Amino acid sequence: MKEYLYNGLVETTGSLTINEVILNFVAAGILSVLIYISYRISHSGAVYSRKFNVSLVMLTFVTTLVMNVIGNNIALSLGMVGALSIVRFRTAIKDPRDTAYIFWCIAVGITCGVSDYLIAGIGTFIIFIFLVIFGVVRDNDRIMIVMKTDVEKIEEIDRAIVGFFNGKAIMRVQNANKEKGQAELIYEISENYLKKREKTEGSFVPKFSEKEGVRNISLVRQDEEINQ
Repeated sequence: MKEYLYNGLVETTGSLTINEVILNFVAAGILSVLIYISYRISHSGAVYSRKFNVSLVMLTFVTTLVMNVIGNNIALSLGMVGALSIVRFRTAIKDPRDTAYIFWCIAVGITCGVSDYLIAGIGTFIIFIFLVIFGVVRDNDRIMIVMKTDVEKIEEIDRAIVGFFNGKAIMRVQNANKEKGQAELIYEISENYLKKREKTEGSFVPKFSEKEGVRNISLVRQDEEINQ
């Protein structure tokens, strides 16, 4: 019994040939290209990072390499787990979808490392389709309305904004300086709803710029890429 356990822990029972290792890396390379393309399609603007995308490809190769080394050797697998447990990985994740891509690369690397190309191919195809389709889903962009007004006109202007947006505009900040007689009002509204109201009520900025007590109006687009 002791000899059996010793042989299972120490001896390598599933050594790969050179051809198998090369084939594993070729499969990992092909599938990692699909991951690269998927990430490029589903990300854009400030969210997209070329370095991170390349890192995904490298992560696939590294995972494949580790699996090739481990094979069926239990001792090596336990040693690898112990080594990784003392290493801390820190990277800034700009988009929650990046986590899914990291796990995708690791899964592809593992399946290719054990020469299970069928599961790797089918899984990659399904995930690729879903991430490309749902990659275009984005948070509703928000508009911050920044207004500088006279202090005595705060309530009147607030009622006008509530009426214009049917109560959909959320007040985020209200500052008042009585000595200078100035106030600053900041509202948040969805971009889609702003455009919808402007179609029926007219352009917001010109309309409110003419109101008495309004000194300045600024619209700041606060989208998901800026907030990361």
